[in-house]
Amino acid sequence: MSGSERPGDPGGDVRRAASDQVGMTPLSPVGRLAATVDRLSREVRAAQAEAEGRALVELAKGILVARLGCGPAEAARQLAELAEQSRATPLEFAVDVINQAARDRMSEVTAAFLAATAAVRTTAPEDGTEDARGAGASDAGEAAAESAAVRLRAAESGALAADDTQAVADALLEQALRPLGAVAVAIWAAGHDGSLTLVGSAGFPPAEAARWRYVPPDVATVARCGLTERAGQWFTSLARTGLPSVGRHQYPDGGRVAVPAGTGGRIHGVLEIAWPAPLAPQPPQVVRQVEALAELCAYTLESYTPPREPGQGPRVVPDAVELMDLADGLHDPALVLVPHLDAAGHLADFRIQHVNNRFMDPAGRPRAVVGGALLLEAYPMAAGDSELFQNVERVYATGEPFRARHMNLTALVDQVPLSAVADISVSRHGNAVLLIWRIEDETARLASLLQHAQRLGRIGGFEENLLTGEITWNGQLFDLYGRPHTSTPVPLEELAAHAHPDDAVAIGRFLRTLLHHRRPASAAFRLRRPDGVTRHVRVVAEPVLDTDDRLLLVRGACQDISAQHWTEVALAATRDQLAQTEQQAVERARLTLQLQHAIMPPAQTPLQVPDLQVAVRYRPAETEQLVGGDWYDAVMLPSGRVLLCVGDVAGHGIEAATSMVVLRNALRGLAVTGAGPGQLLSWLNIVAHHLTGGVTATAVCGLYDPARRTLRWARAGHLPPVLVRGPGAAPLPLVKGMLLGAVAEAAYEEAEAELAAGDTLLMYTDGLIERRDRPVEEALTQLLSTVRPTPNTLDQHLDRLLTYSRSDTDDDTCLVGIRVG
Repeated sequence: MSGSERPGDPGGDVRRAASDQVGMTPLSPVGRLAATVDRLSREVRAAQAEAEGRALVELAKGILVARLGCGPAEAARQLAELAEQSRATPLEFAVDVINQAARDRMSEVTAAFLAATAAVRTTAPEDGTEDARGAGASDAGEAAAESAAVRLRAAESGALAADDTQAVADALLEQALRPLGAVAVAIWAAGHDGSLTLVGSAGFPPAEAARWRYVPPDVATVARCGLTERAGQWFTSLARTGLPSVGRHQYPDGGRVAVPAGTGGRIHGVLEIAWPAPLAPQPPQVVRQVEALAELCAYTLESYTPPREPGQGPRVVPDAVELMDLADGLHDPALVLVPHLDAAGHLADFRIQHVNNRFMDPAGRPRAVVGGALLLEAYPMAAGDSELFQNVERVYATGEPFRARHMNLTALVDQVPLSAVADISVSRHGNAVLLIWRIEDETARLASLLQHAQRLGRIGGFEENLLTGEITWNGQLFDLYGRPHTSTPVPLEELAAHAHPDDAVAIGRFLRTLLHHRRPASAAFRLRRPDGVTRHVRVVAEPVLDTDDRLLLVRGACQDISAQHWTEVALAATRDQLAQTEQQAVERARLTLQLQHAIMPPAQTPLQVPDLQVAVRYRPAETEQLVGGDWYDAVMLPSGRVLLCVGDVAGHGIEAATSMVVLRNALRGLAVTGAGPGQLLSWLNIVAHHLTGGVTATAVCGLYDPARRTLRWARAGHLPPVLVRGPGAAPLPLVKGMLLGAVAEAAYEEAEAELAAGDTLLMYTDGLIERRDRPVEEALTQLLSTVRPTPNTLDQHLDRLLTYSRSDTDDDTCLVGIRVG
């Protein structure tokens, strides 16, 4: 690399390749023109690099003159000899001298590179067997470190020599960032309102840079992330962030870096760098290089003045003295803070430069104690949970104002924390910060709370001076009366004139108790407003007596209870309606139950049949409102046979009970015809379908012949009878039969069973066995196990079945039993 070439310049290969394009041979006119332009460009760049290098060499000579106490010629000779002895170029040795003398951020970055290079050399084999590749890598690392130092100092020299931020951007890109693989750079200036202005860029198309000239506050961009994050943001790919930024169409997948540019704790802007491809994690040395370049930008941005728009006057940034005058004109406590830097130039604290006349310390200390002190010394708890100091620091750094309500301020007085709640406002003005707080007044807070309570409760307050006649109403009471706030309040003595005439007696009693007996009183009346609306109002008042026990004034409140009144009226009407409905339901259930008991008593007179015991049981539903349609019958027919039947009408209530009466009486009447049980059920189906309003029911009907000891029976969708013989019990075999009332005409199959002496036959409704959580088959099996032990008498048998029934449906139950012999 010649001394005139800039280190790490990747553009040479591109420019040399330009002559190889199609149609641009070296002998063609276009080729010769391109070669001339390329040669002139190289000469210009070489001259620029030579000038920058000459500036660094001259700076190093000045350092040697100051240290050695010699003249410029002797310093130049010493510089050349030392460079030759160290086997470095004069430019590289000059940069080394500058780094040793400066001890700034640039020298720290260079030292980090040299340390990394030394680490690479120490990892090489120590037995002298290092191959050519390893030696080349070591030499390349050392050369990279030395070239990095030259690049950084050259970039610094170019930036300091530049007359605007655009030239700084060009110098940074060409001298320091292109060797790192970057293709573009943007320098953003942070405004006092949090906005961003693109003050310099390189590598982006001019139209794209013009489009991104200004970014309003609170707009999320890559640069905004760098402004809010002190450590900077390193994005692998711009597309993955989803954030807009300058050049996003040119380099959509490239890496982005946004580093805040600040000095002395104050951020003046952001340095944004773009790469053409996704950016891999960078070593710490590269990160420090970028941070050093951002700090270099900060010195330029510190003196940057935004251009004025046409017709816009010059923007005057107040200094601390003007800010003090401004703070004295405020009605809230205010502090003027100026930055306090440590020996290294970093922000350590803020000095309380001024305390205005309205200042009120949360701990009660006088102004003289707080003024002039450091913020963390006067308020050490500001760095605690409230994060007040962090917010002040952020405002000073970014210029974005901060406001918060109900922040807890804590001050230490004799190691005792004293707290107060305040509204906070922090803003930056020039190089100073204005901190304003408004400590919450407990009286004002309670007054506001009372006002909201009166509004929500629709309560208006009043006070009437009986000596002077002065009356005071609050706004809620004017609204309650429907009167404008500028009208004259209504005296208590005229209250009856604004009320319903029927309430005059209640109002007179209220005034007599209050004014004559001098006791607190209350009354409810109907207020007639000027707009014709009537409101229900409750008034409560108390007398106030003077020291001579004379009535001085009356204070009280009126509450709009219209909603409550109408709610109570509606509830009273609902209660009356419910009571009436309940009474009707009870009466209806009572009549239904009487009707059912009149037709089917729980037990009836035993039927006298030779060689046959007959017993019946009826158990009503446990809930009186669930009067059901279960029925039974056991009667001796003129033919000498015994009619036995049970049935169940679907549903409950008076309709089910009346339908049960119709079916039971119809079956009795039809049985005297001498027809069999199948025919009786066919006729009963016609009755259920046509004559009872379309009810449905189940039934089992049997005709017992005492002479033959046989039972002919049929069923209509009902459970079959159960025969108990000896130690066993089983239901009779099923016969076909549809439930009653389902179709207009139906045929029912009959069966005949022969009974022997000692046999017991049971007919029952589903209320005896039905359970909500068990199928009917399982419930029937449980019934068969219950009926096997046969007690001495039939009545005891039926009572035992009702006692041990496991039904849980609260339905009524009918049970008919016969025992032969």
